[in-house]
Amino acid sequence: MHLHILGICGTFMGGLALIARAAGHKVTGCDAGVYPPMSTQLSEQGIELIEGFGPEQMALKPDLYVIGNVVSRGNPLMEAILESGARYVSGPQWLGDNVLPGAHVLAVAGTHGKTTTSSMLAWILEAAGMAPNFLIGGVAQDLQVSARYDPARRPFVIEADEYDTAFFDKRSKFVHYRPRTAILNNLEYDHADIFPDLAAIETQFHHLVRTIPASGRILRPAHSDALDRVIARGCWSETVTFGPDGAWQAGAPDADGAFEVLHDGAAAGTVRWTLTGEHNRMNALAALAAAEHVGVPAAAGIDALSRFAGVKRRMELRGTVNGVKVYDDFAHHPTAIATTLEGLRRQVGPARILAVLEPRSNTMKLGAMAARLPESLAAADLVFCFGARTGKHALGWNPAEVLAPLGERASSYDDLDALVAAVADAARPGDQVLVMSNGGFGGIHGKLLAALEPRA
Repeated sequence: MHLHILGICGTFMGGLALIARAAGHKVTGCDAGVYPPMSTQLSEQGIELIEGFGPEQMALKPDLYVIGNVVSRGNPLMEAILESGARYVSGPQWLGDNVLPGAHVLAVAGTHGKTTTSSMLAWILEAAGMAPNFLIGGVAQDLQVSARYDPARRPFVIEADEYDTAFFDKRSKFVHYRPRTAILNNLEYDHADIFPDLAAIETQFHHLVRTIPASGRILRPAHSDALDRVIARGCWSETVTFGPDGAWQAGAPDADGAFEVLHDGAAAGTVRWTLTGEHNRMNALAALAAAEHVGVPAAAGIDALSRFAGVKRRMELRGTVNGVKVYDDFAHHPTAIATTLEGLRRQVGPARILAVLEPRSNTMKLGAMAARLPESLAAADLVFCFGARTGKHALGWNPAEVLAPLGERASSYDDLDALVAAVADAARPGDQVLVMSNGGFGGIHGKLLAALEPRA
């Protein structure tokens, strides 16, 4: 079958294209501004990429159009598809109907931490010799790719996103996955562009819970009011808790970040790694509990995590110049910003942390959580916020006003070059520069390293 994928360079749709190709389908695709690294992965697999969404692509005459959620009404190619009466389907539905049936799906859901936890889980199963299939919204350094598929393998780890499926299917993507093992890592308000309130997201999470069989397992933090409400609506599966007071617990980390894992009150082993933060310890517990559901003993999972190299764009060290370290992190929700900063603070002690933030997500651009930013940035010594006044990523609020509670520690810029110059001017040997954005941020990491170089 020939599939033509609209929005192919997004992480999910690009991974889906790689899976479809591995399943034996002919795959072509298009996107606006075809870009690496996904475009590179796709080209290496012989997948033809077309720039833009021109209606002339109808001449390809595929058997099916697979639609990503970046596509909306008014898209020229989509309008041509609708006019022609051609067959089309959303990416998540195609995956759920054609790839996941018969698999043991291990789905990782939550407002944040999905990519890291999915990567940990896939790596644990890989280290256990299970060679799992997976579709993850990032690239774990141990796995090297974001998606893999072999029809002969039953375990399938998938990052289960609560964002909507397509312009014609406003349910969350994860309702199409029908997992047997489901991690509900956390649940907070996000995606203000599609959800009016937290209750609306809770409803989508309960749709997911309804699809899990009685022999399945739900992993969830022991303390979460939002998840309590979700489970109270009805639950037909085994529920296992992690975190404080949970069946799986993490001891306090030592000076090197190592921590003991306890399972049902008994010591199961010690994870020795370089990752930081309470959030990563919770991610690890969730991954261990999910892996145990498919037969991986706790000790084997702990050994695998001790060799886990992390995920690109999650506290990824991009370079060190003149004693100044520049990190890249995907944090964009206030809770993720706070936990990332707190983790770095525990690692570097009294060293100065310079937080560089781009509020780029739709929720942050709308200002739905702007009031929480000062508190979430409290662990930083200096804060530099980028907020364009016009264009696609323009903010609907004033960063200077929102960050005023931080006083002289915070400054805001609407010009990227001016921001880079300010950070480079403020940085001194021993500083930790933490760049946080869910986008490319104009290549700021390389620009910062270059700006720091002349001082070396």
